[in-house]
Amino acid sequence: MFTGLIEEIGTIHTIKKGLNSAQITIGATKILSDVKLGDSISTNGVCLTVIEFTKNSFTVDVMPETMRRSNLNNLKHGSLVNLERALKINDRLGGHIVSGHIDGVGKIKKIEEEDNATWVSIEASSNILKYIIEKGSIAIDGTSLTVAYAGLDIFKVSIIPLTKDKTTLLGKTVGDEVNLECDMMGKYIERLLSFKQDEKKETKIDLDFLAKNGFM
Repeated sequence: MFTGLIEEIGTIHTIKKGLNSAQITIGATKILSDVKLGDSISTNGVCLTVIEFTKNSFTVDVMPETMRRSNLNNLKHGSLVNLERALKINDRLGGHIVSGHIDGVGKIKKIEEEDNATWVSIEASSNILKYIIEKGSIAIDGTSLTVAYAGLDIFKVSIIPLTKDKTTLLGKTVGDEVNLECDMMGKYIERLLSFKQDEKKETKIDLDFLAKNGFM
């Protein structure tokens, strides 16, 4: 579990690609101060498990499902990634609850400056946009942000200078893909409602039903 407050920008050292998977080694410093084998580290918003580490890098395995759903397959030697260690129970929750389980990718459509802020417009599919609401939370490449506008085919966020300096978001350009994780609450509500709808569709089979349908 994460908060979406990025701790460090890491650098891709090596990528060994399998048929549909990958093993990635990432250079870092701060997040390795207390790292252990098996720790979870959010990498561009994707929860990955540390399988090896040194004093200045760590290595993760990326399964095919993760490669399909995220932008990790676009990484190459020298790419920059947002990094965050798993949340500690005694930490302040400055962002929002982020699981590190990506819903899909979006595409940057426009970047605009307004005074001290930068507006970023992101295009996404309807199965992602249905969970995004204005003033709700969204994790973009693992960064916790507030949705400033939610439309039918795009949403927008407004980024302050600190976020610009501490994350990779504004190092991207129009057309780049970003990992998206929607707030969990909407997905839970949808699942609960779908079960109620399915229950209503169930037909009660009794003697009256059988008689009306010619079985008696």
